[in-house]
Amino acid sequence: MTRTEVFVHGAHATVRGDGFEDEVAVEEPLEVRVSGAALAVTMRTPGHDEELALGFLYGEGLIADARAAGPPADLAANTVEVAGPLLREPSARSFFTSSSCGVCGKGALEEVAVHADPLPHGPVVERALLAALPDRLRQPTFARTGGLHATGLFSPEGELLCVREDVGRHNAMDKVVGWALREGIVPLHPRVLCVSGRLSFELVQKAAVAGVPVLVGVGAPTSLAVRLAEDRGLTLCGFARGGRVNVYTYSVRVG
Repeated sequence: MTRTEVFVHGAHATVRGDGFEDEVAVEEPLEVRVSGAALAVTMRTPGHDEELALGFLYGEGLIADARAAGPPADLAANTVEVAGPLLREPSARSFFTSSSCGVCGKGALEEVAVHADPLPHGPVVERALLAALPDRLRQPTFARTGGLHATGLFSPEGELLCVREDVGRHNAMDKVVGWALREGIVPLHPRVLCVSGRLSFELVQKAAVAGVPVLVGVGAPTSLAVRLAEDRGLTLCGFARGGRVNVYTYSVRVG
């Protein structure tokens, strides 16, 4: 029997075994440190790690803008050091997020309560454009491996401004928010976010904190995601495929 081997090439890896070869997505841990102290560990696809760290900290209400972030000189790979200070002390719980669900392990719902202002009015986006956004996501590593989620940031006119892929859907959104922080365009109103999978509570939370008025997903929303979107004034759209889209909240933004 031939031993199966894995050869990593950035975001994808080649798997070679007994008579087969395949391309798979890479999943590795990333430790986020702030001022030298370990704060969080997430399972992610390598690439744009500084954006991931900044987007994660922003979504948790720990930073309000971009700051220096990068691999520390005295530590091995898979670590990002972010400059302090934080806006508040993190809770006593330690952060550990899996690639499938960033909320897992966070405990009670109040631990992930959203501290974001209700979203302002506008923009009005054509329904046909919202339905077409998933087809405009550029996903080269997904095309190669079939194993990644994607988040794309669009203008109200449908121009793709930024797209990021990751094995974790919440990581992909954090990477986009981190990019936007560095670009100085957070809050993200009047832009639109589109995700390649289902619409979970945490994705709506991250979108609301980032000031996104419209969130579109290829899959279904959860009940808690709908409740949160309604509470924050966010237009939540699911099942965007085949030229159709379901609008669950704040349909006044859909033309």
